Amino acid sequence: MNPLYPVIKLREGKDDAVKRFHPWIFSGAIAKAAPGLQAGDIVTVTNAKDEILGTGFCEAGNIAVKLLSFENTKIGAMFWQERLNAAFETRKALGFIDNPHTNCFRLVHSEGDNLPGLIVDIYGKTAVIQAQTEGMALNVNAIAKALEAIPELKIEAIYNKSSEAMQRMGKEGVEDGYLLGGKCEDFVLENDSKFLIDWEEGQKTGFFLDQRFNRDLVRKLAKDRTVLNTFCYTGGFSVTALQGGAKQVVSVDCSKKAITICENNIELNGFSKEANPSLVEDAKLYLQNMPENQYDLIILDPPAFAKNHKSLHRGLLGYKFINKEAIKKIQAGGLLFTFSCSQAVDKAQFQSIVMAAAIETGRKAKILYQLSQPEDHPINIYHPEGAYLKGLVLQID
Repeated sequence: MNPLYPVIKLREGKDDAVKRFHPWIFSGAIAKAAPGLQAGDIVTVTNAKDEILGTGFCEAGNIAVKLLSFENTKIGAMFWQERLNAAFETRKALGFIDNPHTNCFRLVHSEGDNLPGLIVDIYGKTAVIQAQTEGMALNVNAIAKALEAIPELKIEAIYNKSSEAMQRMGKEGVEDGYLLGGKCEDFVLENDSKFLIDWEEGQKTGFFLDQRFNRDLVRKLAKDRTVLNTFCYTGGFSVTALQGGAKQVVSVDCSKKAITICENNIELNGFSKEANPSLVEDAKLYLQNMPENQYDLIILDPPAFAKNHKSLHRGLLGYKFINKEAIKKIQAGGLLFTFSCSQAVDKAQFQSIVMAAAIETGRKAKILYQLSQPEDHPINIYHPEGAYLKGLVLQID
């Protein structure tokens, strides 16, 4: 069978991971590449015997290719439609389509949906695309057309939110904007909670959909508790804690814009922003300076402290610091929700660093829940790196 695209040939013995369906090709595995390849080009990958292993996007950096298929596959309109239809059918089977209680969810989760480098989040009638590789960025229009062609999604607007990810890779000139329609949502629903979403200027695609289950758990456990929500962003945990009967919620984030939306979300759900203050402060400093025994439920949901393995040590120190401060100062019998979204930190490392923080405080702690990402953020079993969200609920005595 003739390759459909320019060929990248692997060195002898470097095809084992691909044969196990891992979608990443590292630069060190490559023996020979077709001349003139640029990041974003579609390539055919072969082994040392010229047998075709798959089709993917050529990328700059240590991960040289992200495979879209483990066959000799044409990447065109039919490919995008088939993959997006498959992702849609999964979410439909999970109950996300026409759900009266929740109308925001992740439709495409990168490797978890066999589309490495692509995120598509649904907010009511709006789809937000985030391309995280140059190959995906070059195909956003084809992806948008495939989304439009799924009638049950009832999409009226499609927003491309790819510039931030492209800038991190040094690619300038990619602009965000609507590929279809314009802003049409006042708020979205998640388990009947109302949230304002700023996908145009907010972090990621505008909301952290991966914490849906964990926000609902806070709702169940917050009754009569005084809650601190650090790194609160737009107040997802704050709203659900109040809906669960919390006595008071204090929300802390360094972003003034996020805190304004947090206050608006608190009011949107019928609670007083004056009685539940939202503070523009550095969460680490707040934890360091707050008095002991003020809170009996603390939420630590920081951004990724370790974005890659080079920053792993520093990131682990950051997680240790915030957990130590929270464990040291929470009321006896209090609950600590603590998370890491760093892909470079695995589940065992995260639990170990939280344990180290607890040891230094000298307090007793037990794990009540071990938390992860929800079902609309699936993990490809051949790509364990996709299990990025780790969480623990501790009771501190």
